[in-house]
Amino acid sequence: MEQTVYPLAAMVGQKTFRQGLLLAAVNPAIGGILVRGEKGTAKSTMVRALAALLPDIPVVRGCAFSCSPEPGADRCPDCRLRFPQLETTIRRARLINLPLNATEDRVAGGIDFPRSLQRGKVVFSPGLLASAHRGLLYVDEVNLLDDHIVDLILDAAASGENRVEREGISFRHPARFILVGTMNPEEGELRPQLLDRFGLCLEVAGAKELEERVELMERRDAYDLNQDGFCAEYQTATDQLAHRIAQARVLLPKVRIGANLRGFIGELCRENNVAGHRADLVMEQAAKALAALEGRLEVSVEHVRVVAPLVLIHRRRDAQPPQPPPPPEPPEPQPPEDQPEPPNQDQGQPEQNQEETKQQQEQQEQQEQAPEQQSQAEDQEQPAKQEAQEEPSENQEQQAANNRDEQLFEIGPAFKVKPLTAVKDRIVRRGSGRRSRSRISQKKGRYVKSSLQTNNDIALDATLRAAAPYQRQRACDDGLAVHLTRQDLRGKIREKRIGNFLLFVVDASGSMGARGRMAASKGAVMSLLLDAYQKRDRVGMITFRRNEAFVNLPPTTSVDTAGRLLAEMPVGGRTPLSAGLAKSHEQVRNYLIRNPTAQPIVILITDGKCNVALGERKPVEESLHLASALSRDGRIRTIVVDTEEAGLVTFGLAQRLAGALEAQYFKIDDLKAEALVNIVRGQQQ
Repeated sequence: MEQTVYPLAAMVGQKTFRQGLLLAAVNPAIGGILVRGEKGTAKSTMVRALAALLPDIPVVRGCAFSCSPEPGADRCPDCRLRFPQLETTIRRARLINLPLNATEDRVAGGIDFPRSLQRGKVVFSPGLLASAHRGLLYVDEVNLLDDHIVDLILDAAASGENRVEREGISFRHPARFILVGTMNPEEGELRPQLLDRFGLCLEVAGAKELEERVELMERRDAYDLNQDGFCAEYQTATDQLAHRIAQARVLLPKVRIGANLRGFIGELCRENNVAGHRADLVMEQAAKALAALEGRLEVSVEHVRVVAPLVLIHRRRDAQPPQPPPPPEPPEPQPPEDQPEPPNQDQGQPEQNQEETKQQQEQQEQQEQAPEQQSQAEDQEQPAKQEAQEEPSENQEQQAANNRDEQLFEIGPAFKVKPLTAVKDRIVRRGSGRRSRSRISQKKGRYVKSSLQTNNDIALDATLRAAAPYQRQRACDDGLAVHLTRQDLRGKIREKRIGNFLLFVVDASGSMGARGRMAASKGAVMSLLLDAYQKRDRVGMITFRRNEAFVNLPPTTSVDTAGRLLAEMPVGGRTPLSAGLAKSHEQVRNYLIRNPTAQPIVILITDGKCNVALGERKPVEESLHLASALSRDGRIRTIVVDTEEAGLVTFGLAQRLAGALEAQYFKIDDLKAEALVNIVRGQQQ
């Protein structure tokens, strides 16, 4: 029984969305359409409604690739051999939904294992691209698919055929389909290279007008109460849309575009700074499709203007005007004739200048010898500014001191982060996500090599190679062309991207509140939290201040909670760095007990100064000793982000801490330059 579909003609609003779908239906050469929008905006409903409008197609009876019997059509190898003795039948164009967990074999096709053993040669098993030929391929949440799967789909959509060259297979078949991908940008964007390959792109949003929202609810309620009656009410409008699509497909080859309009298209693309020439070609095809939909044989300027936003919205780049030369630096004041070189030059200094140099050197030596005292002074700097003028009692003074420690800082500007991955290894894991590439124990991901362990995921190519030398000895009359034993079986090793556990360890002492350092650090952490949400990571957060470290957030997938706690995180007090290190190791160790194959990444944001110890050692010495001990756990990857500001005198304690932890080290400027995630980039992208 055919499922009832909500009619496209009954949709409220979404005029641009509807028009984009019709263009893609008329001219698949456009290269597909990407629909970006928030959840609950009827993206899937619109796509299913479009599929119901597609005209019936003649196909070769029994062909798994939906080949056309028409002369001159591209066909699969079997239909090419049998042409013209082909039995035909008529059926509806198919709507193929691509599941998010689809493997490469499921999408592009793979080896038919039983038939290959019977025939003694590799037999191809068609995939979803074969099923979608001459129909509609719908990829919901396309941004959550593995990139190599998206590459396969877009290659087929652009070339009109699917080529499989792997595991001993060399096979091609036609794959011309209407490609529609939908996504919610809040869950992560597509790579620019993949985004550009979608012919059209449009943004959808919920209705803003109250009348539209009310009408939408009324129509949906009427559909739920009586689906057949509701569809019958819009049957005439639905038939008209279907007729427009069928007529436009017939008219499309006859539509012409003038040379002047090609120049107009080229100028539009040049003004919008698009890369390459795909935008020009797509805009021409889209304009032809629109003209065909309107029953015109000639493309007009208005046609180009209508489709241009759909072609350019995801390709437009901001112009990069030439940078003006830097303003001339003001001339340095000329010293008097009797004044020698600057203080850094020891020779020829007058007595007064030498005395200044000596004082600076003594000051630097004092600071280098006592970083703990300097850190303590900075920790007390912010609270001291708010000290009350009157002299309180002893209890009141203690309470006031505690209150002065509690300061809140705004979250600095967030930025888009670059790819962040963990180091690739050979450990087999389970899970999902979009960050680090890992070997996977499930039948998902890309087949990269074979192994002796089968895991019910047999690698036929490797198995046949292992069995080939013994076929003469094993020959028997059992109807099989290839005889296998258990020793021949080889399994597939697959790879896919999974999520990580990111533990943020943030210095929340009083020194971090100086000169906006905490705001910048919060902005960097928030940027990574947003990236973690898109990559399906687990996150945790620890802060250290006063005399201890606090677990603000245990490991969780709730990035919203992490962001709220970050905004409410108080700053002030002394700097117990050792406590922060110990607490972070405790959290990661407990996480690894529950998830032995996890890849935790600890991001430590601090200036390295400390003035509170856990034991009898000096604070700095103790923190370095503890860091050295923690570095022995090779399962944990650590990053140190130095928040110390550049100046005449710097301690470099965070860099020493990174060395003791065997961690990657970056300065705070890397946070502001949108480069924080480079610090966790793996050896292989």
